[in-house]
Parts: sequence; structure tokens; C-alpha cells
Amino acid sequence: MERDDIIEYSLDAGHSEEQGRVIRKKILFVTILLSVITSVEVLLGVFWMDIMPNSWHWVKWVFIVLTMIKAAYIVMTFMHLGDERRNVRSMILMPYVLFLMYIAFVLIWEATYIHEILKVFL
Repeated sequence: MERDDIIEYSLDAGHSEEQGRVIRKKILFVTILLSVITSVEVLLGVFWMDIMPNSWHWVKWVFIVLTMIKAAYIVMTFMHLGDERRNVRSMILMPYVLFLMYIAFVLIWEATYIHEILKVFL
């Protein structure tokens, strides 16, 4: 007896073979881009003393920027936020952007304050 309560989703695909090729090409591009950025981060982490001695401050900022780029590509492509309307993307991403700016402000402000306090005692 054949069941009639199982839905065959593969028969109800919403795109043609050409659109499927475009989607696969986009996913392949993002995967290669993320791999390259990760490789740059790893190589920079391993060889930063040889490339830029006495520049740990800049290396940290490069890591932060590259990580933010990776996070943006992951969210936009693999979590399908890039397919949403611009207003929806803004509504979802703006609280995170504001929160990250707030955290950066607090970290910089407190680091400066602690540095000033330590100068007094040392």
C-alpha cells in the first residue's frame, strides 16, 4: 500500500537547473573566499613576528576585520539573509552592529582608564 501522507519535496523544487548552477556557483565562491580568508588569518598568526615585528596591535585589528568579513558572508549566504529585503536585513543586523560598536567603545574607554590608573601607581 502506498502512503499518501509523505510529501516528495524533490519534485517540488522551486528553481530550474540553470538557477541551481548559479546557486552552486555562489556557494562555491563563498566557500573558497572563506577558506582563503581563514588561510590568511592562520598564516598571519603563525608568521606575524617575521612579517611585522612589534606590531601586534595591527595584527589584532586585521584579525577582527577579517573575522567580521567572514561572519558577514556566512550570515548573508548560508543563513539566507542576503535573499531578504534590505529593510529586513537592516532590522536584523543593526542591533548587532550597534552592540559591537558599544562593546568596542567600552573596551577602549576602560582600557584607557585602567592605563591611566596604573600610571599613577607605577
